[in-house]
Amino acid sequence: MAKPILVLNCGSSSLKYQLIDPESEAVLAKGLVERIGDANDGIVTHEVGDDEFSVTPKLPDHTVALEAVFSMFADHGPSLDDVAAVAHRTVHGGDRFAAPTVIDDEVLATLEELVPLAPLHNPAGIKGIRAALELLPGVPHVGIFDTAFFVNLPDEAYTYAINRELAKKHSIRKYGFHGTSHQYIAGLVPGVLGADAGSLRQIVCHLGNGASISAVKGGRAIETSMGLTPLAGLVMGTRSGDIDPGIFAYLHRAEGWDVDRIDAELNKNSGMLGMSGVTDMRDAEAQFEAGDADTINAMNVYTHRLAFYIGGYAALLGGLDAITFTAGIGENSSFVRKLVCDKLAGIGVVLDEELNSKRDKAPHLISAPDSAVKVLVISTNEELAMAQQAASLLAG
Repeated sequence: MAKPILVLNCGSSSLKYQLIDPESEAVLAKGLVERIGDANDGIVTHEVGDDEFSVTPKLPDHTVALEAVFSMFADHGPSLDDVAAVAHRTVHGGDRFAAPTVIDDEVLATLEELVPLAPLHNPAGIKGIRAALELLPGVPHVGIFDTAFFVNLPDEAYTYAINRELAKKHSIRKYGFHGTSHQYIAGLVPGVLGADAGSLRQIVCHLGNGASISAVKGGRAIETSMGLTPLAGLVMGTRSGDIDPGIFAYLHRAEGWDVDRIDAELNKNSGMLGMSGVTDMRDAEAQFEAGDADTINAMNVYTHRLAFYIGGYAALLGGLDAITFTAGIGENSSFVRKLVCDKLAGIGVVLDEELNSKRDKAPHLISAPDSAVKVLVISTNEELAMAQQAASLLAG
């Protein structure tokens, strides 16, 4: 057994963690901390095997929250004495970080500089990193960046058509997100298909409450749907995805809303929620089947946008060998997969409806044998990917 990696994902008021053996892929323990910084009691839930333990301490900040996590490990195991490293999910690495990076004072200073690009995510991540460095100072701490897989997009893919000096001054470009998931899935597809990774042209659809899509050629990302922020691209649970940017000014004039109010509307009250009244795709499917007109329209918009991106990416790739669905909706909704694939007959997609309807946690094909494009379902595992990337960095 390899020395385990502690994987941390810090939000503004929550913290998720897993202790993972990167070689065997075994999850030795996992947990969730909720209500950090809340005046009420927090909640710390710790799972080891089939056992679950919970406490409700006061959690005024991330340092106290991590101390509570370490207490759970001390009381219920497994021991953290042999941890090889701590891997930190970092949402925004800007254009500075193209790979996992050992965190030091210089890296932390750079992350502070990047806060304006991710004001909701990076501050919490930085707090978690500082707390973990204080509590586990004797091991390497590794930053795993959501944006890293997309740092080297072609210039024409990441450049926005705005004044170049303005873009340079404020680091305005497409960054993309969910990169750890996209890279992990894209790395598995060649093995599943028995294909040459160097020539494979593939599209990865990461469909969850947040959703993004990427085009990957020979293992390198050449396009992705999210942009400067995670608001761009596909229709999501509460996010609009792509809209006319003039809507910002229009809503300001028509409703008298300021920028923060408009930003909140497009991030938190749009997407499937805004169109159908629900965010859970299972609820949307039930409403669709019941004939709810708003939900039928919402699902058509959702799948139209997906098919639009897939067709465009197929053109940029110079042809298409594989499409992979992953994340909560991509892995579990045969309904969404069918609606999308039915729109892709023109590029050679033929769905096997029996295979599509089966649930299987293992990577599997859902396309028919005569489909010119292979369609797969593969479960993402960002925590494992983070642990393996951290272990690889330390080994190499």
